[in-house]
Amino acid sequence: MKCKITTWNVNSLKVRKPHVLQFLQEESPDILCLQELKQPTEEVDIRAFAELGYSTEVFGQKTYNGVATLTKKSVFSECTDIIKNLPNFEDPQSRLLAMTVLLDGLPLRIVNGYFPNGETTESEKFPYKLKWLDNLTAWLEKELKQYPNLVLLGDFNIAPEDNDAKHPEEWKHTVLCVPEVRQKFKNLLNLGLVDSFRQHDQPEKIYSWWDYRMKAFQRNLGLRIDHILISEPLTKFNRSVVVNKNFRGLERPSDHAPVTLTLEL
Repeated sequence: MKCKITTWNVNSLKVRKPHVLQFLQEESPDILCLQELKQPTEEVDIRAFAELGYSTEVFGQKTYNGVATLTKKSVFSECTDIIKNLPNFEDPQSRLLAMTVLLDGLPLRIVNGYFPNGETTESEKFPYKLKWLDNLTAWLEKELKQYPNLVLLGDFNIAPEDNDAKHPEEWKHTVLCVPEVRQKFKNLLNLGLVDSFRQHDQPEKIYSWWDYRMKAFQRNLGLRIDHILISEPLTKFNRSVVVNKNFRGLERPSDHAPVTLTLEL
């Protein structure tokens, strides 16, 4: 049985809803995790997704942040053990949505996150980013004991290695690439999580985010900051990870492209 799991920062669901509906119709993912909805929960048009056969769990927020997870009704009968935001970290921002689904009888924990950006290393938002990542790691250590088959995915706002940036020297002092942030990514891997993208031989210069300015997308001046980490037991089921770059080329696109993992049980 194959299962397609996608993460996508849509940078405003209200604006990008037509693109999301197009993606559901064309790519038919089994699970679609969205970030940066910029909509309160009650304003998300879950009916439109239901018409295409998806159940939707939303943790929204007005103007900023917000996450949602869509699951295909024909594959998953229900979602259980739903958690909104880190239980060990008080946070007014809607950044994390976790749930468990049954995939061919296998309990699969899906953790959808919109990780803090941090703005600049001098900003007060940077310590918040580091603290959020530390608390995420501590919480996931416990989650992995309860749910050994776990997928952590979303906009991490971290480019973990130099080859995850077109011009790494231009980014090395930013909140996406500084050593403290990259170490936080390594801490997640040290829990036993695996970067599913790097399990495969990938072409060079594959990114998931491109700035709207300076024709960055046309020049492929990108970063790989959208990730899908999987627990060790799932690595044997990992068949492919691809960036759906064509959706970044649509009219009025998100600055991120969808990233899709295919598992085959």
